[in-house]
Amino acid sequence: MTKLRETLKTPKRKKPHDQSSPSPSSKSSKKDDVSATTSNEPFPDFSRPTAEECRTVRDDLLALHGFPKEFIKYRKQRSLDHIGYENDHDDSSGNECCNESVLDGLISTILSQNTTETNSQKAFASLKSSFPTWECVLAADAKLVEDTIRCGGLAPTKTSCIKGILSSLFQKKGNLCLEYLRELSIEEIKRELSCFRGIGPKTVACVLMFQLQRDDFPVDTHIFQIAKTLHWVPAAADVKKTYIHLNRRIPDDLKFDLNCLIYTHGKVCRECSGKGSNKPKKEQCDKLCPLLRQSSNVI
Repeated sequence: MTKLRETLKTPKRKKPHDQSSPSPSSKSSKKDDVSATTSNEPFPDFSRPTAEECRTVRDDLLALHGFPKEFIKYRKQRSLDHIGYENDHDDSSGNECCNESVLDGLISTILSQNTTETNSQKAFASLKSSFPTWECVLAADAKLVEDTIRCGGLAPTKTSCIKGILSSLFQKKGNLCLEYLRELSIEEIKRELSCFRGIGPKTVACVLMFQLQRDDFPVDTHIFQIAKTLHWVPAAADVKKTYIHLNRRIPDDLKFDLNCLIYTHGKVCRECSGKGSNKPKKEQCDKLCPLLRQSSNVI
């Protein structure tokens, strides 16, 4: 009996030790998690973009567009070692910091899918004004929520996703709050958010970058196409592999600004975002767009 007790006690001693070692909450462990995420590099022999190329594109787009005003509040919230640039052109309109909750940011990102920024912002504002708390959204009839966010498109699908997240979160945590994610590593955050039905890698990456101020690089259709235009990924790359590759290659201190600037540029420049249709437009854009000049120099 004594030997049996000893054998039963042994795994109990080891188990907490094994669980605690890979996920401490220190900054170094969070960086280690990033390395673990990108350890399965899809293009190990593809050496672009270089840090210098990333910095050049950031500087060129900053000179062309200025820093996008809609992202200034998130930029101010970040606590990077290298803050950025002296001329942000944001003194008159972006003095406030972002005070969104993590849950607000997640729901807002869901509402932004497959619609315009204007419509998604209207849908989120309508949802927040109609329901004072997320508990009210959870308790409300689905049709009522659908009517509230209909201006954002795909109202039944998005309502189902939102109510599903709220229900799962309440069952798991006993409240509707995601602020606990701030204490977790990047990989832990990804695992937590990916458990919710309807939450994909891009949504998770957006929450990481905007609400949680982590060094991540979401890849949407604009960024994916421009990465291919710049030859930052092989021609056969898909979105998932592009996300892994760019997060490995782009320096952490450039990720936030570069992501915001490329995203903004992709909405403006039809040619380097792959939406151009005729040669005259390309020639006209090439005179103004520094990215097209860079891509033509590589070929």
